[in-house]
Amino acid sequence: MFLLNGQPLAVDVPFATDDGTQYAATFLRLSTPEQKAAIGITEAPDPTPVDTRFYWSEGNPRDLHQLIEQHIAQVKQAAASQLQPTDWKIIREVEGGSPAGAELKAWRKAVRDESDVKVAAINGAATVEALIAVVSAADFLAWPEFAEAPKKNPATSTKRAAGK
Repeated sequence: MFLLNGQPLAVDVPFATDDGTQYAATFLRLSTPEQKAAIGITEAPDPTPVDTRFYWSEGNPRDLHQLIEQHIAQVKQAAASQLQPTDWKIIREVEGGSPAGAELKAWRKAVRDESDVKVAAINGAATVEALIAVVSAADFLAWPEFAEAPKKNPATSTKRAAGK
């Protein structure tokens, strides 16, 4: 980022110095560092962008309570998405059909337990920075894997296979 008297200059935009000297839009691109320095232009690193998921602007965090609620809702939705493909097996068992199987039930419990762990970690965040650390952790997006890929409800699979 280029600065003139502490003010940022946009590349490819004409500008004027305090003494009224006008410079073309191409000046910043085509001039040497010495030419820029001669008229008082300095170069500074671009500012770090603000993560708008957590901050309104630099140093202005969003409401922690609302962020916690939002991230808990996301975790619960992710857990529900994991469980949904096998819900039909549990319903079938409850309604008197064939058992869902111990492995499936153990996996579903592991998903619910993982959801509880994630929710507890989110609730334990006392600051926005702590919440960022929780939801940015490498394992935060990980969920237990089921050894057997969840099968679709046979009633809907049959309809699709038959072209209905």
